[in-house]
Amino acid sequence: MDLATHLIETQVNAGMNPEQDLVVVGSSLGGYYAGCLAETWKCRAVLLNPVIYAARDLTTQVGEHTMWNSSERFHFLPEYVDELAEMAMGRPTDPTRYYLLAAKGDEILDWREMVDWYQGCELRLLEGSDHAISDFQQWLPEVLDRILQRR
Repeated sequence: MDLATHLIETQVNAGMNPEQDLVVVGSSLGGYYAGCLAETWKCRAVLLNPVIYAARDLTTQVGEHTMWNSSERFHFLPEYVDELAEMAMGRPTDPTRYYLLAAKGDEILDWREMVDWYQGCELRLLEGSDHAISDFQQWLPEVLDRILQRR
C-alpha cells in the first residue's frame, strides 16, 4: 500500500487528477487494496473476487508459508493482520466508481459478501469459475472496457 500510495502521489504531484485519470485494479487481497485506494483517492476501481474482510479472513494465515511460484518460505505475521484491519474502509461512498467481477465458484471467498459489500456497483456475477477466475480470458475485453472508460 505504501508503494501504491507513493506512486499515486507522484502522479498527482505531476498533475494527474485521480478522480478522472486513475483506475486501480486488484484481485483477491489486491482487490481489498484497490478498494481502499479507490476510497482514499476517489478514483475508479475494477475488483476481481476481492477480499471484503481481510483481517478476519487472514487471521487464520498467520505463520510460515511457501510462495506459490517458488520454494521460498515467508512468515505472515500477526501485525500484518493488524495493518489490514487499520486500513479497512467502509462500503463504497460512490458505487458508480466500481466494477465488480465475482465468481460464484470461488472456493476461497464468499461471493455473496462481495455482492453485498459492493451493492449498487456495476457487477458481473459469474455462475461458475473459481477464485483465480481461470476463464478470465473470456472476461478480459469487458474488464479492459471498464478500465478504459472515462468518467
